[in-house]
This record gives sequence, structure tokens and C-alpha cells, in this order.
Amino acid sequence: MRTLIALLALAVAAVAVAQESKVQLKDGPGKDKAMACIACHSVDYIEMNSRFMNRAAWTASVNKMINAFGAPIDKADIDAIVSYLVQNYGVKD
Repeated sequence: MRTLIALLALAVAAVAVAQESKVQLKDGPGKDKAMACIACHSVDYIEMNSRFMNRAAWTASVNKMINAFGAPIDKADIDAIVSYLVQNYGVKD
């Protein structure tokens, strides 16, 4: 029984890894700065939240990642990252 559970867990993990490799950030100005986000979480987090996020929400999210979670993002890059996210993944106001 343990072997079956272990094999099932490995299969699920393999699928998750395979799916993660398919998700990539869209090309555009600021993508290089936004790539800093994947130091802490996967790219699919951005796509999952994109249908809900406008400029204010992306700005709040990026600031939360820096201030609350210690994301390794230079504060000078916030505007470029937010603009990239709004342009490529955001809800237009």
C-alpha cells in the first residue's frame, strides 16, 4: 500500500513539474524585471491571479511581496514590474 501511495505521489509531482515548465512569462518591456518574481514563486501564480488584478492590485501585490515577504526586488523596479504585469496580465481599468 505504501508503495502504491509513493508511486501515486511521484506521478502527481511529475505532472506538476511538466505543467510548470510550459508556463512562461509573456515577452514585453519589463519582463526582465518581472523575472525576479519567480525567485519566490512559480509563474503560474501570476497567470492565476491575472484575471482579478488591475494596476492598483498589482502595485499592492508587488509591494506586499517586497515589504512583507522580503522579495529580492529593487524598489526602483516596482513601476517597471507593475507596468509589465498590467500590460500583459492585468485587468484594464
